[in-house]
Amino acid sequence: MPKPVLLGTLDGVNPPLDSVPLHSPESIFPESDSGIVRPRGVDDLRGRPTTELRYPATAAVLFAGIPGAGKSTALRRLFGSDPEAEHATNGPGDSVVLDSIHARNSWRPRLAWLPYPMWRPVVHLVHFSRIWVALRDHTGPVVIHDCGTIGFTRRMLTRWAARHGRELHMVLLDVPATVARAGQYARGRRVGRLSFHWHVWRWRRILRRLETGRGPRPAPTSVVVLDRIGIDRLRGVRFAA
Repeated sequence: MPKPVLLGTLDGVNPPLDSVPLHSPESIFPESDSGIVRPRGVDDLRGRPTTELRYPATAAVLFAGIPGAGKSTALRRLFGSDPEAEHATNGPGDSVVLDSIHARNSWRPRLAWLPYPMWRPVVHLVHFSRIWVALRDHTGPVVIHDCGTIGFTRRMLTRWAARHGRELHMVLLDVPATVARAGQYARGRRVGRLSFHWHVWRWRRILRRLETGRGPRPAPTSVVVLDRIGIDRLRGVRFAA
């Protein structure tokens, strides 16, 4: 059985994500191992001064969180993901970044006349099709955006990664529901109230299961839990052999 890990709650206060991009070549990483984490198992990094996450060169890294948690913002800061792009973007360390907003952008010119809930399944299908192709064909690390609250999706991505000889690592961006809801209003992409409450309930369930050592199955190689302060202080994600 995995060793139980004590996790906090969603009820803290997390400030907004810093908007300064940190993926540029001018970013300076510390030479010492102080603040560097090489995730294995479950790491609750909330409240810990973490400066860098370091993963294998062929890892698949899933950034998860409830709608409005700041996943796209984190991908922009850490990997230079362009929120206006229509296709996957390239990041540092030969990584490729797949954000669902890219799939949405690519179909908006054709389907924007419809209410978004009616063409959301198309966006999901395109997004996961692109993930499959990237895991299969890209030689470097693959960075993925997903809410992570749906067990079937987590299991599917874990199996896809393993099928293509990759480790799947999860980064859980944990923010209070009120902060996430405010984030949705700020970006102008709101989730229905019932759907949002469902995501929050599932998210809390994930944290409770991690706390008791009953994490996702099949288990990813690692699960990192970060709050807004932690992701704001994170200077980068590095991939190395």
